[in-house]
Amino acid sequence: MTEQTKTAKTNPLASRKRPEANARRRSPLQWFKGFRIPDGLHLTIRAKILLSLCIVILLMGTANVLVVIQMLNYSRQYDAIISNITTANSISGSIKPDIDNEMWKIVAGKIQFSEGKQYEIIDSVNSKVKWMMENTDSHKAKVKLDVVLRTMQTLTQDVNMMGDQIAHNSSSAENEAVLEKIRFVTGVVESVVQDYVLFEVNRSNGQYQQMRAGFIFWETLAITLTFGAVVFSVAAAWTLSKSIYTPIKKLHDVTKTITQNDLQALVTGDNTDEIAELGMSFNIMIGKIRGLLDDKIREQENLRKAEMRALQSQINPHFLYNTLDTIIWMAEANKTDQIVEVVSALSNFFRISLSKGKDWITIGEEIGRIKSYLIIQKMRYRDILDFKIDVDEGVSDHTVLKLILQPLVENAIYHGIKNKRDGGTIAVRAKFNNANEVILEVEDNGIGFTPDKLRQLRAELDDDSGEIRQESGFGIGNVNQRIKLYYGKQYGLTVRSEYQTGTCVSFVIPARKEDSPDEPKPAQADPEAADKELVR
Repeated sequence: MTEQTKTAKTNPLASRKRPEANARRRSPLQWFKGFRIPDGLHLTIRAKILLSLCIVILLMGTANVLVVIQMLNYSRQYDAIISNITTANSISGSIKPDIDNEMWKIVAGKIQFSEGKQYEIIDSVNSKVKWMMENTDSHKAKVKLDVVLRTMQTLTQDVNMMGDQIAHNSSSAENEAVLEKIRFVTGVVESVVQDYVLFEVNRSNGQYQQMRAGFIFWETLAITLTFGAVVFSVAAAWTLSKSIYTPIKKLHDVTKTITQNDLQALVTGDNTDEIAELGMSFNIMIGKIRGLLDDKIREQENLRKAEMRALQSQINPHFLYNTLDTIIWMAEANKTDQIVEVVSALSNFFRISLSKGKDWITIGEEIGRIKSYLIIQKMRYRDILDFKIDVDEGVSDHTVLKLILQPLVENAIYHGIKNKRDGGTIAVRAKFNNANEVILEVEDNGIGFTPDKLRQLRAELDDDSGEIRQESGFGIGNVNQRIKLYYGKQYGLTVRSEYQTGTCVSFVIPARKEDSPDEPKPAQADPEAADKELVR
């Protein structure tokens, strides 16, 4: 056993004094380590950081604000003195020569008394003196400026006397006597103003000394507050680092034991706020994943709805009835050639529409289907409808979504050409936009959209909500949704229209010759199989 141990055991008083001595010898950093928020105050890490930041900002900001306020106050006072000195110097340098010269012209008969500018000069000086009185906070300065105003009143009385004498045709000697009196008063005004300038110059020197002493005091206070902010920052940083590390270490230890358990167990009142927030964030993440799955299911449902509506809109009973009516009246008119042409076009139309259930066909097949549709419609509408088809070489072999063009052509007929009395022409074009994209266009010279309707249609086409509208955009809204769902949201319809001129609806798709990944490449349509499927 050492000597120190023996002493501690035999002398309890010495053992009590030693911790007290050690406490007195603790370093400042050790004191910072002991700094902590009271146990009764429960704050999150974010709240602790914000609270510490606010205290630091308050300490440093207070110092800076106090210094700035005092600087502005001193600057304002000093600027007021300098402004008054400048104004007073302008008065001192101009009042005597201006008044004396103006009154001499009047006495000499060069100008009439009413034509002189003596009163304008006096009013200008009075207004400047009053402004200086408002701009100063010194009582002595206001007294001296009041003396200047009273002297200016005396000068005004003498000028009035000169006016009265001239009005009563007084002698030259009398006028010269008053002129000498005016010259004496202007000299007095100049002397009084110079006295005020000297007073303000002396006061500015005193103000400078006061500013210097004030700056020293406020700079000392700012340094003290800044040092306090630094000390508090060190203590707060130590405490916050400990409060952040401990909950994370606990969470790390807990996650090793609850890997197979329900993560909802983390969100309990027994854990710290930080761990509870992490558990809640995990639950929110799971909820968002479920929401994304639900959105994906809803998107697929909307896609299927759009496909069904597109198919229904193509195999429309009204279109079939109207075509059959056309065939009947042509048969009654013994137009055999036209009947053969219409029936062939109708057969080709439905054959490509079915396409053995394929969703993807070649652009050439889609254009052929649209051509059959336009042939039938031209037979129906006779002279009011014409069409032309322009397909670039090499475009026909690329694939496109089936049933994508007819709603656009149908829209051009029913809402463009039919509303124009003298009919019109529909142009269907397929061409390369660049090496990797194909652009398809349906253009008509029909009635076109009004500006309001065009804005409404574009707004609906830009809507990314994914909702399928039954009547949106004259029936082309579903086409826009199908394009976005199949090709991506960066694709879609573009509408250009001018009222009474026409409309052009276009869209760009990737240039590819293979089908979608989940479907085989479509073969050429089999006429017999298509007929059987149509009958079924």
